[in-house]
Amino acid sequence: METTQTTQRFEVTTFKPGHTHNVVSLWRDSMQEAIGIPPVHTFESQAFFLNHILPETHKIYVALSNETRLPVAFVAINDSEINQLYVHRKFQSMGIGSQLLAMAKQQSSGRLSLRTFENNIRAQQFYERHGFVAIGGDAENEEGLPDILYEWRQ
Repeated sequence: METTQTTQRFEVTTFKPGHTHNVVSLWRDSMQEAIGIPPVHTFESQAFFLNHILPETHKIYVALSNETRLPVAFVAINDSEINQLYVHRKFQSMGIGSQLLAMAKQQSSGRLSLRTFENNIRAQQFYERHGFVAIGGDAENEEGLPDILYEWRQ
């Protein structure tokens, strides 16, 4: 099922393989800026993950700029988890992340979990503003950085 939601500046639509290069680029750039370290995975391995592994368990949506038609954000969700949510730095604080989060909540079972890195204060503030509560955390991720497990309940 294809989903499309349009606002004045961007349109949210279902991820397609043609979005891969731009989505992986914004993912890598946004993550590096957020946590302050270079990506631990190659571009190619992230592209493979995005196209072949993540879609097995998650729906992936992209926000396309109405001006350029290029991806400016993406989210990977299922009914209980937000696996990825990244917004290009030039498009942050424009409501794109909030719209993607609202879509995830709407498609959820009434409960969502997600993880963000401890050093990503901006993401923590964003999720807490949207009703997520910290319930745990560890450093068992490929980056080896402490993270926080958040949960939202309807």
